Amino acid sequence: FKQEFEKHRQKSRTATKGLFKGGLADHSQATIAFHTATHLLHQALRTVLGPQVRQIGSNITPERLRFDFTFDRKLTPEELQQVEDLINQKIKEDLSVFHTIEDRDKAIASGALAFFDQKYPPKVSVYTIGRDPDKDWFSKELCGGPHVSSTGKIGSVRIKKEESLGSGKRRIYIVLAHQTAHGNQKPD
Repeated sequence: FKQEFEKHRQKSRTATKGLFKGGLADHSQATIAFHTATHLLHQALRTVLGPQVRQIGSNITPERLRFDFTFDRKLTPEELQQVEDLINQKIKEDLSVFHTIEDRDKAIASGALAFFDQKYPPKVSVYTIGRDPDKDWFSKELCGGPHVSSTGKIGSVRIKKEESLGSGKRRIYIVLAHQTAHGNQKPD
């Protein structure tokens, strides 16, 4: 059984390698919802703290999302609240999540964020969150997916923890709001 399981695991890993980026543990609805929430979190951090904020990594499970980003100091309680409130506002607005395949340079010129100093192909997958993907959007990123169809499917979230990862790097944990009510959820 163990040998067959390992064989299956390796096959699955090979089949999905490069298909889903962004540190997803699995493709459950909860994980996919948290993946969409990373886009909201990233833009909320940039809105509250400034454009110097850049995603440098993430790890997403059905229980929580962990998001690593560049920033040179601890966030204040007020900043954390502003970020959380902005994410929840965008979830409440139930914004559409649009997926397009675009010319890489055109997508980046239009405001789409690209990360990890990755080499992107000439045609890229772009996810735009907003009312209109051309002129009324909140978040736009080059991303392999998968995502929920609208932000209302995420459910309201809470920032559980924010910490240092070393010089100029921060880590933030987000859980669904109902998970924090019981006080027994751990970020990792």
